[in-house]
Amino acid sequence: MKKICAIAICGMGFLPAALGQTTPVTYLKCGSLFDAKSDTMRKNVVIAIEGEKIKEVGGAATGGDVIDLSSRTCLPGLIDTHTHVLLQGDITAADYDVQLLKQSPEYRTILATVNARRALEYGFTTIRDLETEGAGYADVDVKKAINNGVIPGPRMVVVTRALDVTGAYPLQGYAPNVAVPHGVQIVDGPYEARKAVREQISYGADWIKVYSDRAYRYREDGVVDDIPTFTLEEMRAIVDEAHRERHKVASHANALNGVHNSVEAGVDSIEHGDYIAEEDLKTMAARGIYYVPTIFVGEYVAEGRARDGAPVWLKLLKVHEDTFRRAMKAGVKIAFGTDAGGFDWKIDPAKEFAYMVKFGMTPAQAIKSATSVAAELLDMQSQVGTIEPGKYADIVAVAGDPLSDVSVLEKVDFVMKGGVVYRKP
Repeated sequence: MKKICAIAICGMGFLPAALGQTTPVTYLKCGSLFDAKSDTMRKNVVIAIEGEKIKEVGGAATGGDVIDLSSRTCLPGLIDTHTHVLLQGDITAADYDVQLLKQSPEYRTILATVNARRALEYGFTTIRDLETEGAGYADVDVKKAINNGVIPGPRMVVVTRALDVTGAYPLQGYAPNVAVPHGVQIVDGPYEARKAVREQISYGADWIKVYSDRAYRYREDGVVDDIPTFTLEEMRAIVDEAHRERHKVASHANALNGVHNSVEAGVDSIEHGDYIAEEDLKTMAARGIYYVPTIFVGEYVAEGRARDGAPVWLKLLKVHEDTFRRAMKAGVKIAFGTDAGGFDWKIDPAKEFAYMVKFGMTPAQAIKSATSVAAELLDMQSQVGTIEPGKYADIVAVAGDPLSDVSVLEKVDFVMKGGVVYRKP
């Protein structure tokens, strides 16, 4: 008679556990720790890491590997909720056109793998990549390659193609008889909108993104006016379909009408939001709609877009600061997002922290916006965003005290994601 092997004893992947073998424990000895659960710093804390998870915070190192970060401040891995790994900066319309007309999707995807690694090495262990800008579903494959260990990169939440209406999004300005690609999926009417949401989700979209306004105009009363893209009926169809399929919606909305329609339709986050009316801020706070302000990129692109014939971008800089301060006062949840890719990936996205503090946040609030608050926006608060037992060992470290000088986050020199060290001082 043949001997039958019980799977629980000698099946693939079960043998080590059956023999009582344990996963090695790694200890991080942190000189200071900001765990993003409170606003205070703890001194001389040891973090025990078993496999890809945090086992214990506090206690002592008892054997195993010890990584000495006693001259560093440890923090949760940073989260950027607005990036574009398939973009290389688009200060002007010409920059954007070159990428869509002269670079193949394959080449852009290769560059995206480099940008994903940059994001990780900057200390961003999780990103929400807010559309591919004409590169189809390439972000789904970049995410897959990271998850499968093919390339290094952050945990990715992807949006794929984004949605806009006919005549509202680049590429524009070409002769009617010249067929050119678009940076979004064009949909018109609520039925097309629902179908597009279903299609994007079926191909791997984690979130749905809509472009809600265009053609910005600064009025004498200080309001930034705009032309809304989707009708309210179309917006509601998009949000309803996404929510019905248990997915969230991000809205690129810079001004009065785009923000208002987005809020009325029930989106989950307002992206950019240079101008938001007071009533809409109140509604956002009441409904838990997040604000992702992307401050630095506005300054980065302002002069180039003014040269392109849109001087309103220069005026938006001051308006944006006022909106940010009013949003804080209204109690709106503000999540960290930079629009990296809208500016060159060779620039550390952590520059955004200093702008948030300049606009009225404390350093602790700014850091939480990129850790615990960002994790809540992405529904990942049980996995990342704070340093506590049971969560992924996504941990970064810097020399200096980010609660005194938040700009030190632009010099992250230790990066661990899922218990694996990707950068070490």
